[in-house]
Amino acid sequence: MREAAALPPRDLLVVLESDAWDGVRRLRLSASPDGPRLHLETGRVHRHDGAVGPFYERVAKALDGATLRRVAPVKQDRIAALEFANDAGRCELLAELVGRHANLLLLDASGRVLDWLVPPRAPKGGRAPRLALGEPYEPPPGRPPADPGPSITEAFGVPDGDPDTGLRALAPLSWRVGAALGGAVEDTERARAAKHLETRLARRLAGAERTLRGLEQRERAVDDAERVLQDGELLKAAIGRLRRGMESIELVDWFDEGGGTRTIALDPKRTPAENVEKVFERYHKLVRSAGTLAQERERAQARRARLAELLERLGAGDDPAELERAAVGEKLIDALDTQRGKRVQKAAPRRPYLRFASAAGTEILVGRTARDNDELTLRVARGNDLWLHTADTPGSHVILRVEKNREPLDEDVLDAAHLAVHFSPLSGARRAEVHVARRKLVHKRKGSPPGLVHLSGGRTRSVRMEQGRLDRLLGEGRREAT
Repeated sequence: MREAAALPPRDLLVVLESDAWDGVRRLRLSASPDGPRLHLETGRVHRHDGAVGPFYERVAKALDGATLRRVAPVKQDRIAALEFANDAGRCELLAELVGRHANLLLLDASGRVLDWLVPPRAPKGGRAPRLALGEPYEPPPGRPPADPGPSITEAFGVPDGDPDTGLRALAPLSWRVGAALGGAVEDTERARAAKHLETRLARRLAGAERTLRGLEQRERAVDDAERVLQDGELLKAAIGRLRRGMESIELVDWFDEGGGTRTIALDPKRTPAENVEKVFERYHKLVRSAGTLAQERERAQARRARLAELLERLGAGDDPAELERAAVGEKLIDALDTQRGKRVQKAAPRRPYLRFASAAGTEILVGRTARDNDELTLRVARGNDLWLHTADTPGSHVILRVEKNREPLDEDVLDAAHLAVHFSPLSGARRAEVHVARRKLVHKRKGSPPGLVHLSGGRTRSVRMEQGRLDRLLGEGRREAT
C-alpha cells in the first residue's frame, strides 16, 4: 500500500500498488450520508489541503507501509472489513455503509475499536452505546433482510458514456457504483457547500453594510464637532451653576448671533467638572476620529463590494470551494473547522480571549466578542495589567500581562498595540491611535452595552504598523485559539 489519503469530511482514499499491475489502484471508502460506498476510483480527486481530524491521522499512521490482506463483508450486511498488516502488526479498517449512519472505524488485531470517523450518538434511555473506544467492535443491531433486493448490476444501469474502459473491464461493479453515486454525491455536496457559503457571505455583507451605516453616523457627528466644542465652552463658563443630579441646563448661546439660548444635556451622576470634561473629551474624540474616517470608509466600501462580487459569482455557478478559499485568504470570512468528526473526550472550557506572546514571551490576551471583552477586562485581567484599545473605533480589548511592581517593556506594549489595531476595523491601516491604561483605570458603568468601558486615566499612543511585527505575533507568537 502506498498511502491512506484523507478526503474530509467523510471519505478516505486507500492508494494501492503491486507488482501484479502497472501504476496504482485507488480504493475509495465513503461514509457520506448522501451515498456511502466502496469502489475503485479512477476519476479525478482533489487532494485535501489543510488540517485533518485525528481519525485520518491515526489511520495514515496505522496503515503506513501496510499490505492489504483481504476485503470481506461483515454479517453479510453493508459492512466491509479491510484487513491490513505491517511491521507494527495487524489492524482492520471497517466501512459501515449503512445509509445516513455510515461510518469508518479502525480496529486493532483483537477487534477492539481504536478510533472512528464519526463519534456515535449516545443512545436514548440511558442504554450503553454500541461502540466504545477500547472495547470489542459490535456490528449494528438487526439482521440483513431475507430479500437482499436487486443486485448492483440491476440497481445501477450502464452509465451514459464510458470514460474509463479500463475500469469497466477490470471492476465492472466499481465502474457502475462510482459512476452512479460519485457524481450525484459531488453534486449534492457542492450544492450544500454553495448554500452554506452563501449564508456566510451574506452575513458578512450585512455586517459590512452596518459598518458603513455606523461610519455615516460618525461622519455626521464629526460635522457637529465645532458645536460640541462650543457646548464645552458654555458649560465651562457656567460651571458655578451646575449641580450633581441635573439632567440638563439652559444657557445663553454666545455663539448664536441671534442671542438665543441652548439646552445642554448633563449626566446627573457626574460632578459639574466631570460633565464639562465629558463634553471636551467628546470633542477631542470627534477630532481624532475625523482623521481615520475616510480610510475606514474606503476599506468598508471595498469589503462590501468584494463580498457582493463573491455572492454574485456564487449565484452564477462558480465553484464554491474556490470562492471560499479566496474569501478566507482575503479575511472576508473565517475558515471552517476542517477537523469535522473530531472526537472530544471532554470539552475544554471556552475562553473569552485569544492568547498571544510578545517577542519577550509576555502573555497578551485579546477579547473575542463584545461580551468577551467585558469578561476579559473585568474578570480575567489584574489591576496592574495594561489595557489597550483602538481610539475612537470599536474593536477587541487587549490585555498585556504585567507583573506586580514591574513596568511593561516598551516592545511588549508595541506588540500589544499592534494586536489592538489588527483586531479592529482599522486592520490594515498604516497608522492608528491606541488607548493605553492600567486595568485598574478601566471602569464599567451600570447599563452600558457590552464592550463599552470608561477610562479614568491612561494615555493615547500613536502606532505606526509594522507588518513584520504583526506577522510574528500572528504566526509564532500565537499560543492558542480555543
